[in-house]
Amino acid sequence: MVDEFRFLSATPLAARMRPRALADVVGQSKALGQGSALRRLIEANAPVSQSIILWGPPGTGKTTLANLIASASGLTFREISAVNAGVKEVREVIEQAKADSQLYSKQTVLFIDEIHRFSKTQQDALLPAVEAGWLTLIAATTENPSFSVIDPLLSRALLITLDSLDDTSIDEVLSRALTDERGFARQAKLESEARSAILARANGDLRRALTTLEAAAAAAWMRLGQDVKDVDVIDVTGEDVAASTSVAASRYDRAGDQHYDIISAFIKSVRGSDADAAIHYLARMIDGGEDPRFIARRLIILAAEDIGLAEPTALSLAVSAAQAVETIGMPEGRIPLAEATIFLALAPKSNSAYLAINEALSDVRSGLTPSVPAHLRSTELSRSVGKTDDYKYPHDDPRMIAEQSYADKKVLAKTYYRPKASGRETGLVELWAKLRAIIRKK
Repeated sequence: MVDEFRFLSATPLAARMRPRALADVVGQSKALGQGSALRRLIEANAPVSQSIILWGPPGTGKTTLANLIASASGLTFREISAVNAGVKEVREVIEQAKADSQLYSKQTVLFIDEIHRFSKTQQDALLPAVEAGWLTLIAATTENPSFSVIDPLLSRALLITLDSLDDTSIDEVLSRALTDERGFARQAKLESEARSAILARANGDLRRALTTLEAAAAAAWMRLGQDVKDVDVIDVTGEDVAASTSVAASRYDRAGDQHYDIISAFIKSVRGSDADAAIHYLARMIDGGEDPRFIARRLIILAAEDIGLAEPTALSLAVSAAQAVETIGMPEGRIPLAEATIFLALAPKSNSAYLAINEALSDVRSGLTPSVPAHLRSTELSRSVGKTDDYKYPHDDPRMIAEQSYADKKVLAKTYYRPKASGRETGLVELWAKLRAIIRKK
């Protein structure tokens, strides 16, 4: 008969299955490779003097590694979460660590989870203790430390990057949870469909995978009802996974790294003409609650910067999509956003206008600002210098173009617009060469 505790325990499965030794940690071959700084810290069984910042996505083992480091060192371990701790709590830990260090020569390891949620003032409060060696800081963050951790702390810490776990690593822990005494002790088994569904929902997050397994196992227990007393092993099905969860949680933080990483991947996918990848990233942003107006603005910029004269209608379509989103809102706004994304991804590309204005701006800011030729100045000013008649009106020429100078010779020595043989701009390559030859008599 199955044990009710294993299916309806008050202690989360992820907490029960937390690795107790380095050998139990899965994935992170880069951070935990032979000879790596992190592995040496854990295997040294010696006091830790180097503060550490663990940076990686949720569910990749940051808290686990902090505990292993502290256990290996045999030091006093204190843990606080930046979600609910303030300067007062930090200072209390520091004062206690200072007393332990000065009176008893005992070193303290302070683990701060989600340190990116601490303000600059709160992080500043840690500096004296870290500098004096009263405590060793181990901090975990899901955000880029370059933006979320103050420079003085970064300069005093060893930064270790953790990666999302692959399906093989997560699957290994799922199998372990099904057989281990801390988990289901062989009283539950996963059907292949259920295992695949859990892996799909995990998205590289081991904690989420174990939480989903736990919820699905509880759903299977409840499904059996009174019949549960007659079985020794509960089959967890795909239906149980679906019943215990809604949809796979989207890893997207509008205020964090994911905001910047995914919009960057989105733009680069459109620029690289991969419509499928671009639509994928668009879906992640929409599902994550990103402001659709932000997405539309980026598409307008991309249409001008990366497509430009190769397909001039791209800019009009992008602007229309932005107006449509503004008019109809979401969720219907996803459709014009998708239309614009696919059109821009498949359109020919040219950044000639982007390069031209950037190069011209660079020259202007470097001092290339000669006087405007007299025959091009305003009528009133031209009369004052007696140069009005020097201007040649292009419409008076049968070719609709006049042979005359439109800038100082220093400017004319420059070439800013370099058309590319892409899409509709292909025809401008020859045209611009002909026009320049006439205008500049070359």
